[in-house]
Amino acid sequence: MVQSSVFHSYDGSDYELTMKMLHHHEQAQHQNKLKLYSFWASSCSWRIRIALNLKGLEYQYIPVNLLKGEQFSPEFQKLNPIGYVPVLVDGDFVISDSFAIFMYLEEKYPQIPLLPSDLPKKALSIQAASIVCSSIQPLQHLAVLKFIEAKVSPDEQIPWAKFHIEKGFEALEKLLKYHAGRYATGDEVSMADVFLAPQILAGIKRFNVDMAKFPLLTRLNEAYIELPEFQKAMPENQPDALSA
Repeated sequence: MVQSSVFHSYDGSDYELTMKMLHHHEQAQHQNKLKLYSFWASSCSWRIRIALNLKGLEYQYIPVNLLKGEQFSPEFQKLNPIGYVPVLVDGDFVISDSFAIFMYLEEKYPQIPLLPSDLPKKALSIQAASIVCSSIQPLQHLAVLKFIEAKVSPDEQIPWAKFHIEKGFEALEKLLKYHAGRYATGDEVSMADVFLAPQILAGIKRFNVDMAKFPLLTRLNEAYIELPEFQKAMPENQPDALSA
């Protein structure tokens, strides 16, 4: 009888009020959620997807089709005038460039750190990430490859990119040889791994790099693909991924 009286005291107006409160709460959560402007095949976007997953941060995925030129739309140019992905929107704050986005996330959401507290390891992790994003990835950028194709023959485009990828891989093998543990700079995932993982797989899948020459990077790649956070960030698992 007590349960019945309590039940009947909860009338329709109470129900409507509760539903309105839930609706407003859901709207607030949606508005506060991070927004990531991404292209499924972009290794730069891929890095940030990994970082967000590792930090356990929910985000709204907003696809930008680079092949259709959506990065040149007035709407996207307002977010990033240079027209590159990724772009991260956090409330009223907008930031682009994967390196800058990573550092922002590391400062803003430090609960799960991705930079080692040990200073030498931290410097090493940043150095490895910098090699990827300044000495390797730009030379395989879609716009760069199109430019190279226009200057030489299409047959020379891939070998040109492959040469620079392998040069970078050689440097990374030497840099990390005496520092790597299970992952690039030790037994914990760090910034270096976030930047290495997409680059290694791009080298294998897009440019057919012979990984037999890079045993350490091969071992790291095998460790990465076992991690759910890395798997979730894979290009083929994105909502805008093209079917094979």
